[in-house]
Amino acid sequence: MWPDARILDLFSIKLPIIQAPMAGSSGAELAIAVCEAGGLGSLPCAMLSADQIRTEMDIIRQNTRGPVNLNFFCHIPAADTEREAAWRRRLAPYYHELDLDPDAAPTGSGRTPFDEAACQIVEEFRPEVVSFHFGLPEEPLLGRVKSSGATVLASATTVEEARWLEAHGCDAIIAQGAEAGGHRGVFLGSDIECQPGTFALVPQVVDAVSVPVIAAGGIADGRGIAAAFALGATAVQIGTAYLRCPESLAGEGYRLALSTARDDQTALTNIFTGRPARGIMNRFMREVGPMNAEAPVFPTATAAMMPLRQKAEAAGSTGFSPLWAGQAAALARPLPAGALTRELAEEALQVLDRIRVSTLP
Repeated sequence: MWPDARILDLFSIKLPIIQAPMAGSSGAELAIAVCEAGGLGSLPCAMLSADQIRTEMDIIRQNTRGPVNLNFFCHIPAADTEREAAWRRRLAPYYHELDLDPDAAPTGSGRTPFDEAACQIVEEFRPEVVSFHFGLPEEPLLGRVKSSGATVLASATTVEEARWLEAHGCDAIIAQGAEAGGHRGVFLGSDIECQPGTFALVPQVVDAVSVPVIAAGGIADGRGIAAAFALGATAVQIGTAYLRCPESLAGEGYRLALSTARDDQTALTNIFTGRPARGIMNRFMREVGPMNAEAPVFPTATAAMMPLRQKAEAAGSTGFSPLWAGQAAALARPLPAGALTRELAEEALQVLDRIRVSTLP
């Protein structure tokens, strides 16, 4: 039925749809629903403690027999106390506006890279798939992940990154186009201005590597899935389209923003975490600028934003919240995740069938 079944065989899934791991917006419930529908459900672990990951995995294993993907970040922790202090001074007027004490802002990164504790969890639960963002972990951690039996994925934003990932042991590669919501998976450079879009990136990655390629970025309906296959992808990774599902962790204000999103309302921004990520424009992005050189290095920018975000959200505002979303956010549908997964697959097959019929002699 599908033009290329390599990912179906590699993951032992029925549908070539991977639910993107969206830290803070998706958890066990969404992953279970996608797994039960025949796709690959994912659990984002970068913002979870070891105990939280274990709790979520226990829930997943108790509620589905389908393969599951655990996702981790591979960033190198960094800090610049002078830059962080300057950023807090830049945010002080907002603190005063919301009746907050800028000197009482918390510290910490909020995101943990893959480490020994995370590797032990992988060895304990033996997830069928383990995916990484911002490159790959160092050996011997990666070797231990592979020895656990897990299939290893990672995101590439350029052909150079895709070749690097294949050379370092990836079993499949996620080609993340510029349209994608959330953090760029960039790890071999920092020039996001030149990042190619999905339609340009996918076929070039397919030509450059021998492992299966998964298309990500701006894919939210059957037409996008069919187009990805036409470009040589063997599966798709979809994130934003799942955010309006009842199983996602997106709050009411986030869902409202998604329901009214337009194609020209997202931008890359570094002011929420310190690293470029695509989200829906809001007050803070407009007033400070989506990309601001003063923002602390990733992931330390997060701490200073948390009090503002929490106070604003309590008052019903998302003006200081990261509303991660891709450029196809307007195509998202408020359906249960299982129904959406099946519907997306059915739509894609219908489009592919029309293409086959139109090319018959």
